[in-house]
Amino acid sequence: MPASVSLSFSLPLSPAASPRSDPSVAASPFGAFRCSGLRFCGLRREVLSLRSLNSEASGRISPYPARGFSKKVLAAAKSNGSPTKGFDYDLVIIGAGVGGHGAALHAVEKGLKTAIIEGDIVGGTCVNRGCVPSKALLAVSGRMRELQDEHHLKALGLQVSSPGYDRQSVADHANNLASKIRSNLTNSMKALGVDILTGVGTIVGSQRVKYGKVGFPDAEVTARNIIIATGSVPFVPNGIEVDGKTVFTSDHALKLEWVPDWIAIVGSGYIGLEFSDVYTALGSEVTFVEALDQLMPGFDPEIGKLAQRILINPRRIDYHTGVFAKKITPAKDGKPVLIELIDAKTKELKDTLEVDAALIATGRAPFTKGLGLENINVTTVRGFVPVDEHMQVMDADGNLVPHIYCIGDANGKLMLAHAASAQGISVVEQICGNNNVLNHLSIPAACFTHPEISMVGLTEPQAREKSEKDGFEIRVAKTSFKANTKALAENEGEGLAKLIYRPDTGEILGVHILGLHAADLIHEASNAIALGTRIQDIRFAVHAHPTLSEVLDELFKSAKVNLGASPSVTEPVAV
Repeated sequence: MPASVSLSFSLPLSPAASPRSDPSVAASPFGAFRCSGLRFCGLRREVLSLRSLNSEASGRISPYPARGFSKKVLAAAKSNGSPTKGFDYDLVIIGAGVGGHGAALHAVEKGLKTAIIEGDIVGGTCVNRGCVPSKALLAVSGRMRELQDEHHLKALGLQVSSPGYDRQSVADHANNLASKIRSNLTNSMKALGVDILTGVGTIVGSQRVKYGKVGFPDAEVTARNIIIATGSVPFVPNGIEVDGKTVFTSDHALKLEWVPDWIAIVGSGYIGLEFSDVYTALGSEVTFVEALDQLMPGFDPEIGKLAQRILINPRRIDYHTGVFAKKITPAKDGKPVLIELIDAKTKELKDTLEVDAALIATGRAPFTKGLGLENINVTTVRGFVPVDEHMQVMDADGNLVPHIYCIGDANGKLMLAHAASAQGISVVEQICGNNNVLNHLSIPAACFTHPEISMVGLTEPQAREKSEKDGFEIRVAKTSFKANTKALAENEGEGLAKLIYRPDTGEILGVHILGLHAADLIHEASNAIALGTRIQDIRFAVHAHPTLSEVLDELFKSAKVNLGASPSVTEPVAV
């Protein structure tokens, strides 16, 4: 799903209860998105290679109850500045995921005395139960696909016999990567002077936060400004019984405790697609269960159709669309997992599946309950904390709450780790007196299947809707990976790049790529959108030959811009 779109539909279901979650929506493939503001804010590199420091336990405010005593880890570095008079800190961040980490490091660079409160483990969902370990599993699935593709290898003159894998070693690779990145994040904050306060954080006033663990006294700190960065948890619709063994979420699947012969995946967004790539490469048969009428409903339709032809049809995957999983019962007493499917429109029973396992990939829900929002007169919307274009929290009356901000999955604008980091950096700029509004339409998203899918900006239907509303023309340009020398050298010519643009101004509205290393290629387009670069300018950029980057080079050159129709691209509108 593109980074700019929200798939929103009602389900007669409710989420499984969690300590910080109060949603009533089925989250979309790349998360909910609300329009409000735009200007580009640079992203931080999440991992810093620093010398190992003696680390103390700290982590994200956890949906899983943790016991122990409240703890304060004071950073050894002296770069953490002196706080504003009358406060313990200039900035306190609740949640040490990628968003909180990015905000904390930028704040220290700006000279702000900063603390971060964590109740679980540093790194949040992305590092521990999300994008980091999943990429380790996808690296394995990619290698397996190469080794299993006898035709591809033969075309390259290679011969490989009987490729196989060791499940536990694969699982260890994912776990070890998460541990390494988590350690790097912790060390980077401590080395730069961020104080890590361990415990569950609760706002008790506009500039006061308490933190602690169950059964032990709470501590309280004051801060000139507070950032909420508590992230999200897997969304589990009502009627689905999760046992963590045969019916599980992505949190459990990343442990790879077993590889089922037949697994149903509920939801065909990017989480479901990526796990289908992993499981089929490791030998599983997959069945998708999708509530809407087509697979991958959040992607650009043309890209979705091509993805189905490349990623679904040739593999051991079948699917049911237009149906809800009304009830899922875990396997027990020798019986398989049972899935009752009902028609999404009529609610009539359509089928009952018997499978070995079921992965619930119906999106994510904000982890915001228990934050003490009632103490500042803030009411969540489907669990999300309402914010303005500067990420400043809004109360129940629509007024801005002074000194309190919310970033990342908890505000629902764009549920991506790098978006959270960018939002955090933007907030710090605001705190320091620099007007900075993040351009969410410039933030790319990617699905790390084989081949990959990436996108930035609007889909073609979204762009056409906008053009009809605002009265301008749009055009579409395309180029194939089959025309790219590097892709052909790799014998990986399957793929398409698509550009949606305004011919009167040269403004780039959206770019979508399916093909080899699509996730790496998208950034030229996302940066062009962020900087307001026009097609008539970027088409003169020089790309090394032969490289995959020439796919975008050809794409921009193929666009037909009516020079002189409009002198310049207007300033992006806040989103």
